[in-house]
Amino acid sequence: MKVDNKVGQNPHKYLETTSSPCTGLCRIDEISGLCVGCGRTRAEIAGWRAMSEPERRAIMAVLARRTGRGSVQGAAD
Repeated sequence: MKVDNKVGQNPHKYLETTSSPCTGLCRIDEISGLCVGCGRTRAEIAGWRAMSEPERRAIMAVLARRTGRGSVQGAAD
């Protein structure tokens, strides 16, 4: 795959346009089964890249309730 790195183009565009609640603190709590960083389940984490943006947003909408942390922001927000 050829990447065109012209001035003003970002080769990491996927990361900027894909919402993700990932905080970089990736560890599954053995009791709850949720990631201690973002609150997602293993299945949600594994399927994240294959999900549509509306599916990701729907999951992100419930993460604050799951974790009790208030709002969870995505990378594209």
